[in-house]
Amino acid sequence: MQIPLPPVPLPPHLVDVAREYADGTREAVAPRNAATVILLRPSGEGPSVYLMRRQVSMEFAGGMCVFPGGGVDPRDSDAAVAWAGPSPAEWAARLGTDEETARALVCAAVRETFEESGVLLAGDSSSTVVEDTTGEDWESDRVALESRELAMTEFLSRRGLVLRTDLLGVWGGWLTPVFEPKRYRTWFFVALLPSGQRTRDVSSESSSVTWMPALAAAAAADAGELLMLPPTYLTCLEVGQHQAPEEVLVAAQGRTVEMFMPDVEPLGDGFTLSMPDHLRHLLAERPA
Repeated sequence: MQIPLPPVPLPPHLVDVAREYADGTREAVAPRNAATVILLRPSGEGPSVYLMRRQVSMEFAGGMCVFPGGGVDPRDSDAAVAWAGPSPAEWAARLGTDEETARALVCAAVRETFEESGVLLAGDSSSTVVEDTTGEDWESDRVALESRELAMTEFLSRRGLVLRTDLLGVWGGWLTPVFEPKRYRTWFFVALLPSGQRTRDVSSESSSVTWMPALAAAAAADAGELLMLPPTYLTCLEVGQHQAPEEVLVAAQGRTVEMFMPDVEPLGDGFTLSMPDHLRHLLAERPA
């Protein structure tokens, strides 16, 4: 079901459904772990973000503009992958989870970004990054990863590549509300578009892609020109408070994840979805 942007009142029938989950009449679907990456590059209007419009036929978030990302593959936790940057233990502390899950989430973040944008956060050493992933051999591997015919660890090992986890920053975490039929526990990462690489409209799950200044993307959602789920919208607003992508990465350095699940809260005579308290001021500052 489509969730309106905050602070739009929720339809009465949705409020009734939420109450049924709250009182135990209905049982929530178990969420799946997922990772998404806010790819950044500079623009004259602050940090620009990479957005994909999901195919309208998609069961989850069809037609919505999202950041690259997706569910964790069980093979993402393979400890054999060459690793550069913070250790899995350090990532576990930042992501608020155990080491195995942290390893899987970081690997999934890099894998999904490559699958859905063609951008690969890996290099042949701990200090290098692949410069070009547009060749036919790269595309063949990307398609194999997307179809799960190829595991990320096998892909990196075969090419002699190191996972550059130090190129990722932690931004936040969102858990799909209990009343959604498909639910994800999603960790949000940030990353700067590597020099020499370029995004490509390659994912089978997207109908179009675009780079857009973060605040312009939020304004387009306000105007109804783009469809976004609340986490994407609020993230665009938050990222857009910074002047440059590098500032976003600096802000990410001290962050740890506290997973937030939107719930129903009062709004005037009706109800709306809640949001993290530290983001509420961003809505109050939006133009009327």
